[in-house]
Amino acid sequence: MELNINLIYALVGFLIMLGVLGGIGINKPRGMSVKMWCVGYLVVAIGFDLLVVLALLGQYEWLNNLLIGLSAGAATGLGIHVLHHINEEGEHEHSMMGI
Repeated sequence: MELNINLIYALVGFLIMLGVLGGIGINKPRGMSVKMWCVGYLVVAIGFDLLVVLALLGQYEWLNNLLIGLSAGAATGLGIHVLHHINEEGEHEHSMMGI
């Protein structure tokens, strides 16, 4: 497989998103309150949305490729977060609905 610039942008985007999510804490806040942690996630989401609008309006190929990587990083972060909850659920006798 040839390593081209599009793949590099996607890989950089992936690493940036995982780094940001890991920095603020994927499963629990790192050095901040839960409220600030939630605000941090909201800022990441809104920033991502603004980049998508910019990429679509400006037709920037490099930004589109970066956004593909950011999306993959966000999906991986979400997967790690959900896996954490699945593992926690296994430690409790009741279901997720509290029954």
